[in-house]
Amino acid sequence: MTKSHMKKILFFYLVFIISIVIAGCEGKSPQQGTRAKTPDQTGPVSILEISGPPAYYGDTLIEGSIGEPSVLIPMLASDAPSHSVAGLIFNGLVKYDTDLSVIGDLAESWNISPDGLVITFHLKKGVKWTDGIEFTAEDVMFGYKTIIDEKTPTPYKGDYLQVKKADVLDRYTFRVSYAEETEYSIKKGDTLWDIANSKLQDPFLWHELWQTNPHIKNPDLIYPGDKIRISGGKPFAPALTTWGNLVVLPKHLLEGKDITKSDFARNPIGMGPYKIKKWLSGQEVVLDSNRDYFKGRPYVDRYIYKIIPDPATMFLELKAGSIDMMGLTPIQYTKQTDTDFFRENFQKFQYPTFVYTYMGFNLKHPWFKDKRVRQAIAHAIDKNEIVDVILFGLGSPATGPYVPNTWPYNPDVKKYEYAPDKAKQLLKQAGWEDTDEDGIVDKDGKQFEFTILTNMGNSLRKNTATIIQWKLKKVGIKVNIRILEWSAFINEFIDKRRFEVIILGWSIGIDPDQYDIWHSSKTREKEFNFVSYSNPEVDALLEKGRSTFDIEKRKKAYYQIQEILAEELPYIFLYVPDATPVVHSRFKGIKPTTIGISYNLPEWYVPEKLQRHSIKP
Repeated sequence: MTKSHMKKILFFYLVFIISIVIAGCEGKSPQQGTRAKTPDQTGPVSILEISGPPAYYGDTLIEGSIGEPSVLIPMLASDAPSHSVAGLIFNGLVKYDTDLSVIGDLAESWNISPDGLVITFHLKKGVKWTDGIEFTAEDVMFGYKTIIDEKTPTPYKGDYLQVKKADVLDRYTFRVSYAEETEYSIKKGDTLWDIANSKLQDPFLWHELWQTNPHIKNPDLIYPGDKIRISGGKPFAPALTTWGNLVVLPKHLLEGKDITKSDFARNPIGMGPYKIKKWLSGQEVVLDSNRDYFKGRPYVDRYIYKIIPDPATMFLELKAGSIDMMGLTPIQYTKQTDTDFFRENFQKFQYPTFVYTYMGFNLKHPWFKDKRVRQAIAHAIDKNEIVDVILFGLGSPATGPYVPNTWPYNPDVKKYEYAPDKAKQLLKQAGWEDTDEDGIVDKDGKQFEFTILTNMGNSLRKNTATIIQWKLKKVGIKVNIRILEWSAFINEFIDKRRFEVIILGWSIGIDPDQYDIWHSSKTREKEFNFVSYSNPEVDALLEKGRSTFDIEKRKKAYYQIQEILAEELPYIFLYVPDATPVVHSRFKGIKPTTIGISYNLPEWYVPEKLQRHSIKP
């Protein structure tokens, strides 16, 4: 299931393991040179003004997707299709650059206090919502208040509840504090230094207290009876990236309304590179380019998100020219596109992803409360076989909730080699034996039988479930497989905890904080700890990992978390797939990086002679 910023920004997201792209179409006005040129300019630019490859406005990019968005307000969305589309309509305050550093988006700049407890964002001026109203700090505040409102059904609330105080300092300045503020009465003999040092354990704060109390002329001139407000708290490591997404909403349109019932959820107003034109349920979502986008009008004029639940049908439409981009399955990538036709007409990409696929247990189900049962199932599954057979080698086995070659990844956790005899031994220790010799182990007169749920349209998950079904039969466990339509799967089974075992995937944020997935406080309906995992030690380590900026301390905490999860196995971590998108070759300007290919979509373009679609503005 997928996190694209995300959590925090990088909040956590439920994913289909698909790529995100953008499409557009309109008049064919050639435009060369920098994107700072006037949007309506039609003539070629002087060669002296060219700062990059020739680029042209026009055309449409059609992306095929197996799933349909459920809502287009990011803070209400918990699925990848919703975030894919909403991410083209909305902006955050910050975002990740290609080298994984944090850069401004709606924020021009920001300041972080030396103690890490206060962030002050200075917003870009002149940015407008697509209805023409200027964006201000009031919109950030409105979005923040909306996401923390107890009536807002969002799984991302937790990060924003870390904020103790939020302020609109002026029209373009927004400040958040992660500090607790208390009022302190001064006694005879106290000095400001004494208060800051002995009461707060932080000598730095005397300067802040001094400056915020104008009657205090220096650290020694304070008087009995004076009251000052003092701050104390813990740093929140993901604080900056938390503000990358999810919180900015147009106050002038939504104030006083229930956003869950508002038409805004299907027809939002944003500030991003694209704006919604229409949404035909079960068919497609159509976005037009935002000509007034503050970073420059996108070259591709229209993006169509076309819903095609079956990957095989989608592939046929790709070959027929009905769509321009899709995420290829491993067999499509390695076999079916290895032809002259595809080499001449399409460009394929392959790169590691911040994604893993897992098999999750409902830990409230009596059969899965015993970790020996979960460990037995892990020993009965051959992950290498899944990677070789299902992924055609386009990925690697997973061992925990972080992907290889990232700093929080612990390579030395307990691993479960394929060992059927060990699986049978653990099942026997847990009381499961084949007492009636029918090939299925039983306990207290009940056979060990359960159903794996996964989503429709994802052949990788379906085929993974089939291999697991076959492997578990060899150790005496009967497995059924049920494939469900995506929205029903999430809304009726995941959110309501109506499952025994699931196969899903997480798209994880770049920041390693996974509080929302593993903390015992996040087990309520519509929250992300839907397997109901609870471990006080993991809770404490999660809190420790997010309360310090010291990367070595954070690394130690996350290494310990992985060791505990590897022992307890609330999930069986299956594999980390590579992303394998394909895009029609007429689209230029695609530059693969660590964060994929979609980061610069507004800069993709189609040379005028290659454009296929034309519409009037």
